[in-house]
Amino acid sequence: MNIDVILKYFPDISDTQKEQFSALYDLYADWNSKINVISRKDIENLYTHHVLHSLAIVKLIKFTDGTKIMDVGTGGGFPGVPLAIMFPKCEFLLVDSIGKKVRVATEVSDAIGLKNIQFKHSRAEEIKEKFDFVVSRAVMALPDLVKIVRKNISPEQHNALPNGVICLKGGNLEGEMKPFKKLAEADDLSMFFEEEYFKTKKIVYVMI
Repeated sequence: MNIDVILKYFPDISDTQKEQFSALYDLYADWNSKINVISRKDIENLYTHHVLHSLAIVKLIKFTDGTKIMDVGTGGGFPGVPLAIMFPKCEFLLVDSIGKKVRVATEVSDAIGLKNIQFKHSRAEEIKEKFDFVVSRAVMALPDLVKIVRKNISPEQHNALPNGVICLKGGNLEGEMKPFKKLAEADDLSMFFEEEYFKTKKIVYVMI
């Protein structure tokens, strides 16, 4: 399984990043046979449906060095692990309430030598630390997520985009975005990626 679809959109990644991305398929395939973190039918689409999908966030914002990011409901490590590969000088905390999923993400991260990432088996409500951004992939309705993580957003700004929440979502989001009025925006991922999978996918940013 090669990483051509990643290189198609991110041709300038380093040799180390290429090696780390290349290692993901075998690692996830192996772990997935023991602990189901990705649909069995979907493991063949790992690079498009999971890794590239996670990297849509890179199209919205290039995090400056030192940025702190929390991934809520990370599951097997998405979007946090691909983002940690892309931004080796940023700090990531990946949080999930299901311990076995956290274990898979931790083992994968250790195997590819990521030094900028930590994991916590916890509910997001219990995390007290401050971050510049909270990211997630279709973990819950946007108003619910913002309510939980508002306390975690730092008032200090380090990036071109003001601190807030960045979510990867699908379907009709009109209702979810209504409470935020001008503080939220949604972009179609088909603006960035031409693969069929992204036709119904969106990236949502909420300024906090």
